Amino acid sequence: MSEQEFHSIYKLYHEKLCYFLNYYTHDEQAIEEVVQDVFVYLWKESANLNITYLKTYLYSSARNRMLNYLRNEHTRTIVLERWAKMELEERQAQDCIDRAEFFLLLQDTIETLPPKCREIFLMSRDEKKTYKEIAKEKDISVKTVEAQMGIALKKIRERMLSHYKEGGDIFMFLLTLL
Repeated sequence: MSEQEFHSIYKLYHEKLCYFLNYYTHDEQAIEEVVQDVFVYLWKESANLNITYLKTYLYSSARNRMLNYLRNEHTRTIVLERWAKMELEERQAQDCIDRAEFFLLLQDTIETLPPKCREIFLMSRDEKKTYKEIAKEKDISVKTVEAQMGIALKKIRERMLSHYKEGGDIFMFLLTLL
């Protein structure tokens, strides 16, 4: 195909293809991009293409490229929306409480408990033993276990509350796990 033939085809079909693609989208930039892609491909590959009906080829090519463009744009939008949602959730979580910091402070607070109190607390929380099992194993009363757990929980809550003055709902939830 000569340059003159190409320019004639371009002048004849460019505006018509743009108008045709307007049925798929009103995004002028996307329409222009797709039409340009169709003509660039036609120019570069004209020697390799076996086109019987030029008008049919151009309209089909433009429609298929536009549908691909819209599908890819939709996929890109979905991916960007998911990314934005994850970023927002992560920032909100960081604004509330840094979980790693919370659990380090919790561990440090547990370490500051008196030895017997800490031991009873860890048997209850880490080893999942009942107060009755702890009392039997330590040869103390259930009331003593309850009292030691009360002391441990009170000290932990006080230290955590003093550190997180504005903890919010997530902080209160984490404290209920104690």
